[in-house]
Amino acid sequence: LPSLAGFVVGHAGLYQALAMFAVAYFIIGMTVLSVCAIATNGALDAGGAYYMISRALGPEFGGSIGIMFFLANVCGSALYVLGLVEAVVDSFGIPPGQEAGTGIHVLPQSYWYELLYGTVLLALCLLVCLVGASIYAKATFLIFLIVAAVLGTILVSFFATRPLKVPIFNGTETDNASFTGFSLKTLRDNLHGEYGVDYTTGQMMSFSSVFAVMFNGCTGIMAGSNMSGDLKRPSYSIPRGTISAVLFTYLVYNLLAFLMCATCNRILLQKDYGFLRDISIFPPLVTVGIYAATLSAAMSNLIGASRILYALARDDLFGRALALAKKTSASGNPVMAVILSWLVVQVVLFSGKLNTIASVVTTFFLLVYATVNLACLALEWASAPNFRPTFRYFTWHTCLLGIAGCCVMMFLISPVSASASLGFLLLLLLALHYLSPSSTWGYISQALIFHQVRKYLLMLDVRKDHVKFWRPQMLLMVQNPRGSARLIDFVNDLKKSGLYVLGHVELQDLDMLPSDPLQPQQESWLSLVDKLNVKAFVSLTLAPSVRHGVRQLLFTSGLGGMRPNTLVLGFYDDEAPQDGLARHPAFTSAREEVPLGFPPVRAPTAPKLLSAREYVGIVADALKMLRNVLLARQLESLDKAWELRRAASPPPTIHVWPVNLLRPDSARYADTCSLFLLQMACVLNMARAWRRARLRLFLCVEAGTMPHAQEEKLRQLLKDLRIQAQIQLVPWDAITRLHWQTCQRSPGGPAEEEEEEEGVVNFPTNTTQVSDEYVCAANKLVLEQSPAPTVRFLYLPRPPADTSLYPLYLHQLELLTRGLGPTVLVHGVSAVTSTQL
Repeated sequence: LPSLAGFVVGHAGLYQALAMFAVAYFIIGMTVLSVCAIATNGALDAGGAYYMISRALGPEFGGSIGIMFFLANVCGSALYVLGLVEAVVDSFGIPPGQEAGTGIHVLPQSYWYELLYGTVLLALCLLVCLVGASIYAKATFLIFLIVAAVLGTILVSFFATRPLKVPIFNGTETDNASFTGFSLKTLRDNLHGEYGVDYTTGQMMSFSSVFAVMFNGCTGIMAGSNMSGDLKRPSYSIPRGTISAVLFTYLVYNLLAFLMCATCNRILLQKDYGFLRDISIFPPLVTVGIYAATLSAAMSNLIGASRILYALARDDLFGRALALAKKTSASGNPVMAVILSWLVVQVVLFSGKLNTIASVVTTFFLLVYATVNLACLALEWASAPNFRPTFRYFTWHTCLLGIAGCCVMMFLISPVSASASLGFLLLLLLALHYLSPSSTWGYISQALIFHQVRKYLLMLDVRKDHVKFWRPQMLLMVQNPRGSARLIDFVNDLKKSGLYVLGHVELQDLDMLPSDPLQPQQESWLSLVDKLNVKAFVSLTLAPSVRHGVRQLLFTSGLGGMRPNTLVLGFYDDEAPQDGLARHPAFTSAREEVPLGFPPVRAPTAPKLLSAREYVGIVADALKMLRNVLLARQLESLDKAWELRRAASPPPTIHVWPVNLLRPDSARYADTCSLFLLQMACVLNMARAWRRARLRLFLCVEAGTMPHAQEEKLRQLLKDLRIQAQIQLVPWDAITRLHWQTCQRSPGGPAEEEEEEEGVVNFPTNTTQVSDEYVCAANKLVLEQSPAPTVRFLYLPRPPADTSLYPLYLHQLELLTRGLGPTVLVHGVSAVTSTQL
């Protein structure tokens, strides 16, 4: 402490020195508050700050910061070893220019000799750390007593020692430094900064470079938290010990800075870092104290680095790369981690430049401290009920101030080192994110996301919905994902950043079961969502029938302003389902196993889970609940990757038929349902995978109806809606003739249309007005349009009001879409297009 204070005051002056101490201890104080909060929130294990960060922020942040903290401690240990070598050489080294030493000055000075001295001292630290934490604790306690005695001696010496001159040989001449005793003139001379040359680099010192060296003398306050795995009661000891250390060292630094400014001239402070021996009433004790304190700091950093490395290895974040560091002695001491840390420190010793290492160490420590504050800030902002530390003297303001202070000083000290450290941290984050195994520690990101999502969901007011910002929010009912993999992928393209829910109904009665059968299935469904890479939620329910289950999901799926507005169903036909999951690229390309939680697809002879009447009833229920409905047929035959990426021309097409083909006497293109159909086709075309596709819109015309006027009107509508599509005129006189012939043969004639009600046209007797012959002709008309499209969008009429006609309604839909390939039948009940800005 005294030597460091003299170095700072000698270059920076009293004012700047006090500012440095204030800034350093402000940063450290804020960090200590965060450390105490985390340390008192649960049981701590080995690793100190790494353990706190990893358990709070997750393995990515924990592992990357753990490596940074390990390097900080390693470089810190090398820094203190080099500092001790410098002190030893200063006391016992042969003066420059002399070939042989005299008296106690017997140690040769050169780069290699100093490296040898550092290696010997580091080996001594290694021996103590290999014995274990108990001997280290005893050694540090003994060193504490020595340092306390030295400090007391120095404080007395400032008052007891008489003024004296201290000659300093600088290579060419001798400078006369002096200890003046308490002098107002000396104090005034030392108030302001007067930076000298750094003897290790030959460059001028500055506020940032002096701060970098000074800050390393303050990092020892984290030594207690680094030993968290060796403490009996870390939650009790860390707050009390760390806060006491901060307060004690801060007061001592300021006191020493004032005493030195008032008693020592600038030359003595800048040129003689061992001047305390000259003014001490007992010089040998000062020498022993300096050696003991520096050796203790080197050991502290070495043992701290080994504990961090051991914790990283035990957590398996880096796999086999750190497997060797897991090995411990019979007493539990991580000997291999200690040896590996010692080897890295030995490598750092080759740099030999003390102040250069200091700036790197300070940058690493500031980055670690900032992350500790970030961890505490995240826990506080997440507002999780289980974050209730017994240490309450912190707020999110202190965490934020600590982060800001660390970041500002990090870049002031060395922008290059700070940027390189952040870049290295980012690389570690990315590597761990993609390569590290999942952990069971809990992820603070999930808590923060929950907190923010809840806040914004409360702000999402359905009363402020506007058609300009409408987006599809899908509920796709899936009976078995094995037969619906491509449909799931297709609807993912249709959602346009909206809500997407995969719904499933399990036909069971909870009263007859010992537990909820849906919980074991949840994991399989979530794994499916991950493997298929779709942005969807999963909603499972129990019900006595599929229709009741779909009603439940329509009523309850979603939250607040995020609720499904569109129901998507597979088509009800007699085709045997195929296991498309086994052929899906997500499983075939990566050779992944298909999730085993799903049963095999239904055999062709097995009975269906719902009847035709119940299926149509689901459609009718959704429309009554003002949900749009999509029926998807043969989507499992759609090979999207091949269809959309083939290089052959022409580009893939999407055929759109916005007219109700089952109601030729009401061929309208601008009703709510037709506009919704156009919107869905446009939304699909906007998806990244479908941008190469071209929309083709078919305008059915009859002779004598001015087709060009109709085409121009439709083109203007598309222009107003900003939809780019090719319009193709399709004569359908022969088709409508079949319809009118059927109507003339029927005894009652064509039924009258019901009036429009709230923008939705309902034809309760629609299915009685068209014959199978007409429907087959309409199917042929759609099929004849070439080239064959990738997918077709057709108008879905409302189910009849008479439930006895449900089977006939479904039969005609089957005839209409037979052999068309991938087809989507669409019925919309809400306005979704806007021409407003």
